[in-house]
Amino acid sequence: MSIKHLFIPILLFVALGARAQRPTPGSDTVLKGSTIEVIQAYTPKVKQSPKPEWIPQLPPVDTNRPAISFEVPQQTLYFPYNSLPLNPLELGRAPFVLPFPNYIKAGGGNMSTIFVDAGIGGIYGKNYESAIHLHHLSQKGNIVNQQSSLSGLEADGMLHKAKTDWHGALIAQRNQYKYYGYDHQLHNYNEDTVNQVYTTIRGIIDLKNRTDSNGSRFTYHPSVNGSYYGAKLNTSEVSFGFDAPFNYMVDSSLDLQIAVRGAYSNFNNDTQAISNSVTGAWPGLSLHGEHMAGHALVGLVLGMDGSGYILPDIAGEYKAGGNKFFISAGWQASLRRNTYEELTTENPYMRNIYTVLQTRRDEVYGQFRARGGDHFTYSGRISWWSFADLATFLNNNGDQKEFDVLYQDVKAISFKAAARYTVADRWSVGGSADFYSYYNISTRFAGPSQYVWHEPAMRIKADFTITPVKKLTCNAYLSILGGIQARDVPGNVVDLPTIFDAGVSAEYQLIPRLSVFAQINNLFNNKYQRWYGYDVYGLNIYGGLRLKF
Repeated sequence: MSIKHLFIPILLFVALGARAQRPTPGSDTVLKGSTIEVIQAYTPKVKQSPKPEWIPQLPPVDTNRPAISFEVPQQTLYFPYNSLPLNPLELGRAPFVLPFPNYIKAGGGNMSTIFVDAGIGGIYGKNYESAIHLHHLSQKGNIVNQQSSLSGLEADGMLHKAKTDWHGALIAQRNQYKYYGYDHQLHNYNEDTVNQVYTTIRGIIDLKNRTDSNGSRFTYHPSVNGSYYGAKLNTSEVSFGFDAPFNYMVDSSLDLQIAVRGAYSNFNNDTQAISNSVTGAWPGLSLHGEHMAGHALVGLVLGMDGSGYILPDIAGEYKAGGNKFFISAGWQASLRRNTYEELTTENPYMRNIYTVLQTRRDEVYGQFRARGGDHFTYSGRISWWSFADLATFLNNNGDQKEFDVLYQDVKAISFKAAARYTVADRWSVGGSADFYSYYNISTRFAGPSQYVWHEPAMRIKADFTITPVKKLTCNAYLSILGGIQARDVPGNVVDLPTIFDAGVSAEYQLIPRLSVFAQINNLFNNKYQRWYGYDVYGLNIYGGLRLKF
């Protein structure tokens, strides 16, 4: 039988079957009994643990510059919490309430100390979270016009989209100082004459893609920022900046990178109007291996007045001993713009009239990091430095209450050692020491020099945290700075006494919502100067209450 003769009966059979199954008018449609099997694909999830309830600790106050800290001793916070069990069949979002996400901490003490610290962290939803921090600290010493205050507000928020995370922040601060580092027997200034107020308003917006949402090999994290920085005597600085880093993961061992950055500011006062800018691109790559890793980037940068720079960032690391020992070496170069905000943050007593030059810094280093057991970590680093136009501060020849900015070319060799021992959330002790040896020093417009003015040659800091009982947390810190040179009133070079500052603090929870705290700064009431002529505050004791809600 041919295929044609066989195909015709098949078509007739299908047509008759379809006609037989067609329902007649007015009859009910009845489905034969059957079993419907629904298969749902799911991904096991882990419930998000509530954010840990933590006790914020105020960093030790730098008694020389209590509002802007030059060297803040490291403070370690511990976040004890209990993890939630696995729930592989979780359906929907598991809601939870943060334990007392908001707090207010307030107190006072000697030296007319007024302290307020408040945080609001309970503003959050399914796709966003935010936090607001407010703080104020003011003090007044025994010397005429020796007083300062810092007030600020920081707001931060995160918005989560399907593939990206948006972040924004707003910062507003007011730093008030009085120039008191003059001979009070020769000069009698009123408060308005020596008063200085620095006001900062800054906004930041950034965006980051989430590779876990689509498995992309491409990541990016662009950001933009703008700020206003104002001071006395019609002094202001308006700044704008952007940063756009991009990364492409070729495979598990190779990443290609490029970052495009720019920072621009305009500084103005009654006698100056200065534009200060840096624009550049940093292309490069990074390598990852089982025992070795490294990266190599080269910055192609255009600075002030059309000056061009090549800024390498090259580093390599070797891992040994089952990831317990790391040895690395590298060469890092950077460019600092020396804006008015940067310099007055370091030394709030500088003059508002100064020459603006940019500082190139090169560091060639070798270091190691190691872990001994589960609790002990330690490291060491030796570096060779080259500073071109390093901004330093020298007290002027007038009444000595203000500092001029000098630019010095400096070479240096430094050594740094650090160690820490931690036992879970029970206690931790650690410290670090930096030592610098400066040479080949020369000052722009003045020639060779023997001193890097007001730059410490030794920095040592240590901290200790312990929770002796469940509701009590105690902290201690130590800060030592030495090898600082200045110039006295007759013009002679003097070595400032070594800075030795120590302090302790404690907080005890009375009830779940209420705790009491106390803090002591400059525990031994040492008299020293970070900046020539400016004696530090003496022993400072204050305390108060912290309420959670």
